[in-house]
Order: sequence, then structure tokens, then C-alpha cells
Amino acid sequence: MKFIQDYWPMMALALWFGYKWWNARRVMAMLPHLKSEGAILVDVRSEAEFAAGNAPGTCNIPLNVLSQRLGDIPTSAPVVLACASGTRSGMAKLLLKKNGYKQVYNIGTWRNFMA
Repeated sequence: MKFIQDYWPMMALALWFGYKWWNARRVMAMLPHLKSEGAILVDVRSEAEFAAGNAPGTCNIPLNVLSQRLGDIPTSAPVVLACASGTRSGMAKLLLKKNGYKQVYNIGTWRNFMA
């Protein structure tokens, strides 16, 4: 019990990263099906990050302007989000869900689109 009391923050962090890894793999496995349904692939990194490297077929809508550009993303199609690590795309997922998007997925890093 002392171990848990002393190390719970590290254990929680390890569980969080484990969940992010598992979820990214789950979305990667679903990607072919989502694409067949007309999924929109959105990279929420900055314009400079996107210009330095991006996955084919993705569009760039930086997180800091996403709320102003919701009209660019149809609500009827699945939306798959990515960024550098999965954190910003996780925030983007919450924003889209809050604004009525039903099928929103966080694939984590943008490189997962190419796996």
C-alpha cells in the first residue's frame, strides 16, 4: 500500500500514456474503414509544423483557429485528428464533440496517418 501512496502520480502518468498509445493504435486500425466513409483527416499543428512535414490527404487547421473554422469541417463525415503527440488533437476532439460532431477520433501523432 505504501508503494501506491508514494508512486501514484507516476502510475497515473504511465496509465495515461498507455491509454494514448492504445487509443492511437485503435484509430489506426479503423482508418481504412473511416476513409471509406469519407473521413476528413485534420492535422491541428501550426502552419509551420505542417509545412515541415505532413501526411498525404490531410488538411491543416491549427488548434488555435479551429473554433473559427468549424464550418470547414462537415458534421456528417467522420473526423480524424492528429498533431505532434496527440495532446492538441485530444483538445481538438473535445472542441468538436462540444460543437455537435458525433464521429471524432484522435489518431495521435500525424505520422500515424502513414502507418
